[in-house]
Amino acid sequence: MSYTYDLTVGNETKAMLKLAIPMIIGNLVQQLYNVADTIIVGRFIGPDALAAVGSSFSVMVLLNSIILGFCMGSSTVFSILYGSKEIDKLKNSFFISFCLIGTLSLVINLLALFYIDNILSFIRIPQEIWADTKTYLQIIFYGIIFTSIYNYFAGIMRSLGNSITPLIFLAISAVTNIILDIVFIVPLNMGVSGAAYATIIAQAISAIGLAVYCIKKVPIIRLKCKHFQFDFRIVKMIANNSILTSIQQSVMNFGILMIQGLVNSFGVAVMAAFAAVVKIESFAYLPKQELGNAFSTFIAQNYGAKEIGRIQKGIRSTLKIITIYGVIVSALIVLFAKPLMTIFVSAEETEIIRIGIQYLFIVASFYCLIGYLFMFYGLYRGVGRPGISIILTVISLGTRVFLAYTLSAVPSIGLIGIW
Repeated sequence: MSYTYDLTVGNETKAMLKLAIPMIIGNLVQQLYNVADTIIVGRFIGPDALAAVGSSFSVMVLLNSIILGFCMGSSTVFSILYGSKEIDKLKNSFFISFCLIGTLSLVINLLALFYIDNILSFIRIPQEIWADTKTYLQIIFYGIIFTSIYNYFAGIMRSLGNSITPLIFLAISAVTNIILDIVFIVPLNMGVSGAAYATIIAQAISAIGLAVYCIKKVPIIRLKCKHFQFDFRIVKMIANNSILTSIQQSVMNFGILMIQGLVNSFGVAVMAAFAAVVKIESFAYLPKQELGNAFSTFIAQNYGAKEIGRIQKGIRSTLKIITIYGVIVSALIVLFAKPLMTIFVSAEETEIIRIGIQYLFIVASFYCLIGYLFMFYGLYRGVGRPGISIILTVISLGTRVFLAYTLSAVPSIGLIGIW
């Protein structure tokens, strides 16, 4: 059985979709268990707990984005070396990347636990949900190492053209998380702690399972003594791609964290509404993000193989896919905004529902544009120029944060200015 897939041959659209579709499904599965977590918390614990978990989500996205950036940057190098058939260098890059990502994960874990109160103050957590938010984050932080392991091995598999295997282990994790959520929160009445423990146990299962599977089943991942060395040309290659990609991911999510802090200043009802709509719109734009990531792998393999014509055809195919998907999903979210909100909160929470619908009506009109942006991120990352992705991110997020803070400060505009 083949555990890898060469993206430098065959129909460009089919090759890209073969890689992208499992990644998109995996992303949707991940969102489903995030949604399940949110529904269970909102329904069985209450709006305050929903606000606490929702605010924690933005913090975790930021911290994980730093690690994910390193995994994505490393994956680009893996794809280029795999495309150019430099197998010994590829195996050496696996070792170097593992060392860098492991060290980074440990540092982030320790800093996050030490500065947790500063983090909560920065995002303006109200006193009434401070204790729940802190409890949830303290437990979640212990799962950072599992997130790193999963993303590292998932990055390797995707760089080799295999996105199905990471999907399988992610699905197992999602089902486990939902079951544990129900058990810990409903009969055991563990509150937000139960939601957090369910998450890190599920993360551990997917991380350890995928690591063991890859080492046992994928021959190219098995290393020899000669691969356990620091070739500084490869170190530089990985560092350049990983650091810049990590900065790009971090800038993007730091901007989102600043928006979360501004949202929090409007009170618990707005926080709860925002927690719900973030989950809803994740189904709109995160599949495009995964398409951009798959596109990046396609570009990198073909860039390594010097197949420029295939890169150009891949760009045209991706533009069409993003546009069609964006139009359809925007229409669906506008049409079903209210029913979608009532999934997360009871119908009696009319103010939370009203705020959420207002957000969705405004933001849903622009989902195509974020898809194009993700495509450009993937393109420049795939050809080894992640610095341009940073520039694009700074422009887009800088504009978003500036306008949100400026417009929301105008009394006649207020909250709607953030949306």
